[in-house]
Formats: sequence, structure tokens, C-alpha cells
Amino acid sequence: MASDKKYNRPDLKIPVSLGVIMDGNGRWAKKRLLPRSAGHRAGGEALKELCRNCGNYGIKYVTVYAFSTENWSRPQDEIDNLMKLFVEFFGKYDKELEKEGIRVRFTGDIGGMPDDIRKICKEAEENSVNRDRMQLIVALNYGGRREIVNAARKIAGKLKNGEITEEDITEQMISDNMYLPDVPDPDLIIRPSGEMRISNFLLWECAYSELWVSDCLWPDFGFDELTSAIEAYTKRDRRFGGLSAEDKK
Repeated sequence: MASDKKYNRPDLKIPVSLGVIMDGNGRWAKKRLLPRSAGHRAGGEALKELCRNCGNYGIKYVTVYAFSTENWSRPQDEIDNLMKLFVEFFGKYDKELEKEGIRVRFTGDIGGMPDDIRKICKEAEENSVNRDRMQLIVALNYGGRREIVNAARKIAGKLKNGEITEEDITEQMISDNMYLPDVPDPDLIIRPSGEMRISNFLLWECAYSELWVSDCLWPDFGFDELTSAIEAYTKRDRRFGGLSAEDKK
């Protein structure tokens, strides 16, 4: 558990739920004349550090964008390396995640993943279900639009079966039919690598999320970058469509 004074920052407003678009592995490797697989492996190390730092800061939910529905268009050898890395990651770090009290969950179309990946996902979730310090949610074969379509289909089925009426359909009902409705919407979404887009990540859930973008490539993302993001978040005035604190005066 956290004992390092660097995490003891009463001046910081710690987000309850954090989203992270892990971007820049390929560019990190290219800058070092390394194969893209080396970048993904370094990205796995950065994820391990993120988990430790977020747990020590007291963040309760961390959703990381690991593999999108669009990533299947990448070269097959890169996809194969990513799949191997997923298997290795949970085999290598499960004990550390257990020590940190981190529960692992997955969001996305897991049924569309290879058999060995589905098996690893099931085992990781079952083995960690009683951990309660922090939840690591891995977005795997995930697309924000697909998630919304999936929710719409579930609601349409209930409407067709007469379980609900059109008037029953609300924003809350849509939220309740998302992949993991119990996970709070992200307070803050971090995107390394300098790209200024959301890339189909948590489209419904990010309606009022604060965004923080860094030029740092994901494998280089560590404690200092996370702290800078939280410091920026602390200074934000989250209005949710209302007036700012200054305007209310």
C-alpha cells in the first residue's frame, strides 16, 4: 500500500474514475529503431506502473484502451504479437496486481477475441473478483459506437417483448445497458502521444469527462505525467452544463 510521501497530496482533487488511451507505442519503438512489438511490450510496463500509481493515489476505477474494434485492420503479425502480450501480461503481473488489491475486468466484445484470450480474461476476472482497492478495466475489442449499438439492441428487445414502453427509455436506461453499467463515467480521460481525438473511446460515458493530452508517448508515461494530469484536473471547474463558480457570484 502507499507509504511514499509523494502520493500524499491533500491539495489534489483525485478523480474517482480515470480513462486512459494508451497511445504511442509504435512511434516510441520507431524513434529507437525497434520493432513495434518492442513498443507494445514497453507499453505493458507503463500499464503496470500506471496501476501502481493510480492505486497509491486512491483512484478507484481505471479504464485503459488496449485494443479497439478498428485495430483488427493492423498487420497480422502486429495483432499476433499484441495477443501474445495480453496473455503474458496477466500471467506475469497477476501476483503484483493481487498485492496491490487490483480487480481486473474487461469491457468490449470479448466474444470476438481468440479462444486463449477469452480464457485469460475469464481467469483474470474470476481470480481478482474479491479485490477491492481499485478496479482495472481493460477495453479489449472495444468500440464506443459498438457499445451504444449493443445497448440500443438490448433496449429494443425489451420494447419488442413489451417489458418497457417508449416513454420508459431515458438516458439512465441507456447507461444501465452499457457493457459495465456499475463503473462510474470517467472524471478524467488522459491521452498521451499528443493526438487530439477521442478515438471511439467511451463515447457515451465521456460526455462530461475532463480531457488531458500530453506529447509524452505511452511507454514513457509514468508518475510525473500522471501527477501533472491530476494537477490539471484539480484546477478544472466542472460545470456539467451549469454556471462556473465565478459566474455564480
